[in-house]
Amino acid sequence: MSHLSTHKDELLKRVRRIAGQVQAIERSLESDADCEKVLHLVAATRGAMNGLLEEIVEAHAREHVAHPDLTANQRKKGVDALLGAIRRYSK
Repeated sequence: MSHLSTHKDELLKRVRRIAGQVQAIERSLESDADCEKVLHLVAATRGAMNGLLEEIVEAHAREHVAHPDLTANQRKKGVDALLGAIRRYSK
């Protein structure tokens, strides 16, 4: 996954923000916050996760599917991995 290493710091910042959002959801539930606030926090966290997923999917597609130096077998493996991730996400 060396292609992710080039953006590692940015990805880790996103993950840490998401972790903070999840903690905010937990704190809201523990403090009996109203459901509107909790819904807003969950929706924002989901959006952040979707953004992270999109970024990693794009990096995977560019490196393991569309890269011009790949063999047909490497492309097939890249597509299979991508489709597997999409299937898991959509469940």
